[in-house]
Amino acid sequence: MENKKPLWIAVVGLTLALVFIPLAIFLPRENEQTIDPWANVPERSPQTDHTYLMSEPFEDGYAVTRACLECHPNAAKEMMATVHWTWESKPYDLPGRDEPVTVGKKNQINNFCIGIQGNWQKCVSCHAGYGWEDETFFETATEENVDCLVCHAGVGTYAKGDYALPLEGIDLLAAAQSVGTPTRQNCGSCHFNGGGGNAVKHGDLDESLYWPSASIDVHMGEHNFQCIDCHQTTDHNIKGRSISVSLDDENQVYCTDCHGDDLHEDQRLNAHLDTVACQTCHIPYYGLEDATKMVWNWEEAGQDIGDDPHTYLKIKGSFVYSGDVQPQYFWYNGVADRYLLGDPLAEQGPTAINYPQGSITDPAAKIMPFKVHEARQIYDTINNYLIQPKTVGEGGYWTEFDWQLAAELGSEITGLPFSGTYGFTDTIMFWPTTHMVQPISQALQCTDCHSPEGRLDWAALGYPGDPIEWGSRFDHQD
Repeated sequence: MENKKPLWIAVVGLTLALVFIPLAIFLPRENEQTIDPWANVPERSPQTDHTYLMSEPFEDGYAVTRACLECHPNAAKEMMATVHWTWESKPYDLPGRDEPVTVGKKNQINNFCIGIQGNWQKCVSCHAGYGWEDETFFETATEENVDCLVCHAGVGTYAKGDYALPLEGIDLLAAAQSVGTPTRQNCGSCHFNGGGGNAVKHGDLDESLYWPSASIDVHMGEHNFQCIDCHQTTDHNIKGRSISVSLDDENQVYCTDCHGDDLHEDQRLNAHLDTVACQTCHIPYYGLEDATKMVWNWEEAGQDIGDDPHTYLKIKGSFVYSGDVQPQYFWYNGVADRYLLGDPLAEQGPTAINYPQGSITDPAAKIMPFKVHEARQIYDTINNYLIQPKTVGEGGYWTEFDWQLAAELGSEITGLPFSGTYGFTDTIMFWPTTHMVQPISQALQCTDCHSPEGRLDWAALGYPGDPIEWGSRFDHQD
């Protein structure tokens, strides 16, 4: 006789399957990161009180460093091996280049203060070293030139000035006694003020992050993260990359260093992570409290029309600042192309200084939010390339207000020939938006992108329309 199960058992079984199979699809898979992202945040070591370890007045910064090296003999050597010191990347193969190239503050141009070469007096005030005079510093500096205080001095005890020396009047003993693990104040003293002032370069790094609310940055505000909680450090090598001065994505910081890649309860959201960076949804705006510089026009510099750091400065030209800015979105695979000194200008449109690489057909690329900074800067009209002028010091533009002289002096320093004629041209520069992570309640919703008024330009990203109608980014490719 055939053994048959009662009908009611089959019905109940089917019902349970219909209930629990969808739940299994939408529940996150458990892994260490999803369970406890805090497990990946480093524990902060107890601070050593240096009050009684540093007891004698210091004549200068070099003396402070010598005292530090007595207990930390390898610290300076480690620091001098990092890009925070060299301001230059390792040699890197770029498509279309015959030889490997290096980039960094040391040798490359930008569309903010344009370039550091010949302008050491002011530009190096954020370098972690002492006693600059000229470009020979990198070859002649010793361990005593390492500035320990700029990264380790306590809040409000230390500041730097011309040639990277401590500001006159700084109490070096008090600064040395206050040292500890780097804080947001240490990092922010340079990174929040890059480009000559607060919120100039980065749209997501400014002085509002010294003491932010959770609505400005949930990590720093609600959880009091310090920069080094994410930018973790080994032997003074700090994790992180910026495509303004880097070409590769080595030693990078990722959200998934702490958070799992399936932490959303809705699997449809987790499926986005193949093509959409976390930042795209969780940083819907930047420049949240302090407006950020979006446009810089050097061509209008030199006029006596009154100085206002947010609209016009005689030495720098006119500016446009904006707050609560919606990012622009591009495919990004972690690396960028780079305009190098001597490259020709773009044949059409503005010249891109550091265009992010990636496309819809690149499996390593994701849609990423960016600040795009526009500038109008000096170029050689005959040789058709950007000029890195001398702006600071004797003969510099900020002293003489003479672009011809500034271009000639810049040419002598960089070795890039100057034809004798100049004009002004448009450039753009890209800054990934990775800070100012908003609380979950402020993250983008489906209709912010998938609607007729959505913020993403699907055609510019390579889609024939809203991809919610197409599925995979590759489904419509030939």
